[in-house]
Amino acid sequence: MNLKWRYLKQNLFLGAATLCVLAIVLSLGGILYYIFLNGFQAVNWEFLTSPPRDSMTKGGVFPAILGTLYLTVGAILVALPLGIASAVYLTEYARQGKMIRIIRLGVNCLAGIPSVVFGLFGLGFLVVFLEIGSCILSGALTLGILILPTIIGASEEALKAVPQTFREASLALGVSKWRTISSIVLPNAMPGILTGSILGIGRAAGETAPIMFTAAAFFTAKLPSSIFDEVMALPYHIYVLATAGTRIEETRPLQFGTVLVLVALVLGIDLIAIVIRSRMRKRKRW
Repeated sequence: MNLKWRYLKQNLFLGAATLCVLAIVLSLGGILYYIFLNGFQAVNWEFLTSPPRDSMTKGGVFPAILGTLYLTVGAILVALPLGIASAVYLTEYARQGKMIRIIRLGVNCLAGIPSVVFGLFGLGFLVVFLEIGSCILSGALTLGILILPTIIGASEEALKAVPQTFREASLALGVSKWRTISSIVLPNAMPGILTGSILGIGRAAGETAPIMFTAAAFFTAKLPSSIFDEVMALPYHIYVLATAGTRIEETRPLQFGTVLVLVALVLGIDLIAIVIRSRMRKRKRW
């Protein structure tokens, strides 16, 4: 009787877990299908390669695509080195104690702060105090700070997952600690670090509030010539079309088309990171 009850509980748990997975997959599939159904008619070559025109009721989103790429790549270039360096220090060098626990608690708290707070920080510190102005640099730095806690957390977990015996064997051969970290620990932890980077890329590309205050322009047909220029960005462009446009209902296909382009862009960047991660894992096996 007891064995039957255990099997029943196991089957119930397995069924509940399966239903949860199906609900998530169906919800995601439904959202993507709805976006594709309403947006694919607006997406064509002209839409992808031309700027908006006629009060953004016609034309395309090319400046917004380019601006989103600039901001996302800039955020990764800022956050990835800082995040990895911070994780290496916290995991490999820092003496574990109360202070390190407080630092980790602060990092975890930063990961849960609303993005609009980071946007206001970028506005007050970067745009106003440092007088950088509203530009690509301010937006990339703000987004980099936004995703930094995620990358630090993922990098720490990846570094901790590397077996301690790897470090001990290297140090026993007389290799310096930094050489051990750079040649043994980091290469083995890099696939896990890239997993956190993928999450950061998705968040950086889709955020509206931080770039609204620090980088995004309402409209500009001019492509940026330096990191000190304002840019259009897909998330903010969607917000403008859906809330602040002159003819919101008429631009509904453009709204869904822009959303579809943003989703495809994020998935494309994530796919590149996944391919790089897979190749690193294959090299590690060999």
